[in-house]
Amino acid sequence: MKPPFTLEQFLEVFKNYNQAVFPMQFILYLISAVAIYLVIKSNLKSDIIISIILSLLWLWMGIVYHIIFFTTINKAAYLFGGLFIIQGILFLLFGVFQNKLSFNFKKDKYGITGISLIVFALILYPILGYFFGHIYPSSPTFGLPCPTTIFTFGLVLMNIKKCPITILIIPFVWSVIGFMAAFQFGIFEDISLIVGSLITACLLIYRNRILSVKENKL
Repeated sequence: MKPPFTLEQFLEVFKNYNQAVFPMQFILYLISAVAIYLVIKSNLKSDIIISIILSLLWLWMGIVYHIIFFTTINKAAYLFGGLFIIQGILFLLFGVFQNKLSFNFKKDKYGITGISLIVFALILYPILGYFFGHIYPSSPTFGLPCPTTIFTFGLVLMNIKKCPITILIIPFVWSVIGFMAAFQFGIFEDISLIVGSLITACLLIYRNRILSVKENKL
């Protein structure tokens, strides 16, 4: 399906966003660094803080990027924004109020893959974007949906509890949308979005099954 905007209009949204919110990009990177530190050096409050950080990132994308900026070229962004806001609320619900998320880096396939996705989202994604010709400010910086969704997958993989499937639906749906845009607009760094989502889905389904078996044995 042909999108209701051109590549030039799409990149212009990135430019307008980046220029308007600057230097918020650095603050978002700082917030992500806090989450990484807490997942490695976990403490009694780290699960709640990381869940709040994830919630803030998704609320930011929903309200600021989708509703304020993206709706200028695509009215469907009101729907996207609403879904992202719901995702932010879900992180608060599961991570803060229901205590169903516990983040802790372990040197296993989940932790290594999770850290790899985080490094990709924060460092390799913008480098790839540069080589594909997407140069700041007309580029998707961290805090925008695609790199931040990959970052989210990385953190969720380091949740050592049984992962609520509900918390993954919206990020997975967005990964499909981002993958489609990669081909339609030549934003090839977004191919990593669907790859990350599939890897995350397989690992989390596998781990949930193992944890379920352990629970049934107790």
